[in-house]
Amino acid sequence: MKMVNLTINDIKVSVPEGTTILDAAKKVNINIPTLCYLDLHDIKMVNRTSSCRVCLVEVEGRRNLAPSCSTEAFEGMIVKTNSPRAIKARRTMVELLLSDHPTDCLVCEKNTQCQLQLIAAELGIRKIRYKGAMSNYKKDSSSGAIYRNLDKCIMCRRCETMCNEVQTCQVYSAVDRGFETVVSPAFGRPMLDTQCTFCGQCVSVCPTAALTEVSNVAKVWEVIADPDKYVVVQTAPAIRVALGEKFGMEPGTIVTGKMVAALRRLGFDKVCDTDFAADVTILEEAHEFIDRLQNGGRLPILTSCCPSWVKFIEHQFPDLLDIPSTCKSPHIMFGTLAKTYMAEKLNIDPSKIVVVSVMPCIAKKYEISRPELEHEGEKNVDLVVTTRELADMIMEAGIDFNKLPDEDFDNPLGESTGASVIFGTTGGVIEAALRTAYEWITGETLKEVEFHSVRGLDGLKEASVNIGGKEINIGVAHGLGNARKLLEEIESGESKYHAIEIMACPGGCIDGGGQPYHFGDLDIVKKRMEAIYKEDRNKTLRKSHENPEVQALYKEFIGEVGGKKAHDLLHTHYTKRQKL
Repeated sequence: MKMVNLTINDIKVSVPEGTTILDAAKKVNINIPTLCYLDLHDIKMVNRTSSCRVCLVEVEGRRNLAPSCSTEAFEGMIVKTNSPRAIKARRTMVELLLSDHPTDCLVCEKNTQCQLQLIAAELGIRKIRYKGAMSNYKKDSSSGAIYRNLDKCIMCRRCETMCNEVQTCQVYSAVDRGFETVVSPAFGRPMLDTQCTFCGQCVSVCPTAALTEVSNVAKVWEVIADPDKYVVVQTAPAIRVALGEKFGMEPGTIVTGKMVAALRRLGFDKVCDTDFAADVTILEEAHEFIDRLQNGGRLPILTSCCPSWVKFIEHQFPDLLDIPSTCKSPHIMFGTLAKTYMAEKLNIDPSKIVVVSVMPCIAKKYEISRPELEHEGEKNVDLVVTTRELADMIMEAGIDFNKLPDEDFDNPLGESTGASVIFGTTGGVIEAALRTAYEWITGETLKEVEFHSVRGLDGLKEASVNIGGKEINIGVAHGLGNARKLLEEIESGESKYHAIEIMACPGGCIDGGGQPYHFGDLDIVKKRMEAIYKEDRNKTLRKSHENPEVQALYKEFIGEVGGKKAHDLLHTHYTKRQKL
């Protein structure tokens, strides 16, 4: 590898040929502020549009200032990142962005987390010197999931890169010209009328509040305060390894017990675990897989836990809708069981039960509105809040989260196994299914329950597992661009897999669109993943079919796994949608 030598602020540095000034500066701990630039190398995403011009630096011998994010270092280059000219230009660029930006920081959804706000503070900008026309776009919350406020768009185009290159959904592009230019769906369509999957990855990379989630916090407070409602809350596995970040804890800190305690103090009547329903999902999904495998059904079977990828296949591959498992996602299963099984056991009128899901996923907000996910005219799940929204509620209530005692989930619907915990990360659902399918097919005890070949942040992973003398080929994809590759193989008849897991978000639910922002620091995602596997190892029971509460559910209420009542309550169907 050829190296080049350069000097940045009188500090000599040697970097591989092709390295940008920005990356060379990082090597010697020199911070150059950026807004449009984003490098998520683990998922092969780089947004290097050089559109914000905040990272301008002075290069000796060059007449114009250079954008450090896209200018490559060369031998003998001399760079000044802190010259009066560079600093003045940087300030001017931020001031120009602020001149067409709402000054509502105190009530903004991203107050204290807005990267434009933080850079303006770092540069000491205390007034807006340039005044003129202001953008005034129609706000969009049509999807019930993603809220678009294009008055706050700074044309960084991160969302466009994430949507088009990583997720391959092709929803966003730059439209109009000049001052009117903005990133938007074609023809300014509402998000609900596009092929958006509502994965929320555009929200997770947006540096301002141009894209946020539709908030349900006020509605949750309202039902908690209603004496005629019995409010049941459930929490997804990925919440417990990310929530602590909002309270100053190290990424990957497991806060399950404190989270349960906080939810009780917020006033929920029952605090339950989505992991219980994840165990139920595995029983139904493993049964479905074995049935297809042994009786000549359509393979590969695809896991169906992720509502974003389900909507993706409905739009992009509508002729493959007989491939996914018909299982509802775990939190929807939970909602169904809360309003039937739990209602019966607690002798509560189901019409009084309100189910609130705490999810790492923005798409879950859209999912609960799907008409097929109702039971006897009632929504399975009534409201969804994200990890970020739960943290906001805890802070709003004045709860000192870090000092809370650890408490346990309520039963029924609170007991879980390690297999359900790993649903929170890529590869986890298929690993959990293998643990059960192996024992059901062979009748033997699976002693080594960890399938390391399906773990990690590689976009596509594969494994081959011998079950009862038959080699079962497994595929795992996270990120919809990677999912597309597997689906194209199935479409062409070239797929070698028997079972495939797909998660829309890179890394799986631990990096969902509703998790605490990390703005490209994928070390945080890796720590969350490690915590998920640690939680699994700490469980006494690590296979879903060993969960005694799940066994009781089938014995007392559902009957056979995969039976008629199970299908009525726990399974769904999919809808062919138009490519837009």
